[in-house]
Amino acid sequence: VPLLFAIVFAALEYFIDSGDKPAFIKFPMVSLFLGVFLFLLIAIEIVISAVDKVTYHLLTDEQKKQLDEAQTIPFTESTFYKGIMQKLTRSKDIEQEKDVMLDHDYDGIKELDNVLPPWWLAGFYITIAISIFYLIMVFGFGKYSQYDELNDEMATAKEEIQAYKAANPQLFDDANIVAFSDAENLAKGKELFTSKTCVVCHLADLGGSIGPNLTDNKWILGGDVKSIFNTLTNGGRPGKGMIAWESTVTREERIQLASYIISMQGTKPAVPKPAEGDIIWPVE
Repeated sequence: VPLLFAIVFAALEYFIDSGDKPAFIKFPMVSLFLGVFLFLLIAIEIVISAVDKVTYHLLTDEQKKQLDEAQTIPFTESTFYKGIMQKLTRSKDIEQEKDVMLDHDYDGIKELDNVLPPWWLAGFYITIAISIFYLIMVFGFGKYSQYDELNDEMATAKEEIQAYKAANPQLFDDANIVAFSDAENLAKGKELFTSKTCVVCHLADLGGSIGPNLTDNKWILGGDVKSIFNTLTNGGRPGKGMIAWESTVTREERIQLASYIISMQGTKPAVPKPAEGDIIWPVE
């Protein structure tokens, strides 16, 4: 009863368009139908149970004993289950293994020539039929193309990206970049400076080694937050200088890095590298 009622209930909710409300709430006739259907299910269950009891009392003692024994047999041992499994697997019982035993003998281990299960063969033949149908429809009639599917998905993705950029301009407009000054973002910037191998070229105190000194007021490509962000994003001068970090460091992290570098301007490194560049940037 619960299973049949759940199936009918789910089918009604699926096929009846009731908007944002369940069908049995929006349409009273659906509730009435479900109520009547549930009543009929319970009534049928009661009638079947009564018939079973009457029929059982009409049986002889021998028949009752046979029925009780049959009901105690596990489902996997029942004739019905064994018949289904035989049709699905076409396997031989142990007593019949000699009929499918091959002459091969490997150190006393013999091989059985069992047939493939019908369900497996059916699935195999279905896949062959589907592949033939696919080849005909794709290469014969041009109904499907992976290139077209890729192009459609790329076009859709570009539209979604443009829509996201339009809805969140502050995340993509570099003209609005402002340096962080809070301790949390500066600490994150310092952590990134250390972990992203910046220290290899600029040293831990930003005094400069292979790369320039980042604490003085002379810069090759500019020392304000937007210029440093641009250098981190696109890299240094063509053919030399720092690589572009846009693909490996997020936009937020690049702003944190630039903010940390600005916060270190005017500090005194242990062995500062001589100033480089013609762009003078105030050191506060």
